[in-house]
Amino acid sequence: MDNAKLYVGNLDYSFTSEQLNELFVKVGEVIEAVVITDRQTGRSKGFGFVTMATPELAQAAITEYNGKEIDGRVLNVNEARPRKERF
Repeated sequence: MDNAKLYVGNLDYSFTSEQLNELFVKVGEVIEAVVITDRQTGRSKGFGFVTMATPELAQAAITEYNGKEIDGRVLNVNEARPRKERF
């Protein structure tokens, strides 16, 4: 794994970027934590991205949180894939 950016799916819709940061900083240094929101409504789309300081910390975060229940929802945490081009 050479990427330190993680996809975090199945978040509760009330989850904020700040809460996402607080959760992942328990594993190690977080560069950025963002919950993706709908452009029109501003509501969470139920997923986000976390960039850890190193690929090793990212792997540790996957081990810690993938499949773990947070706020009654089982998180899906894995390495973020590059964004596909939209036309």
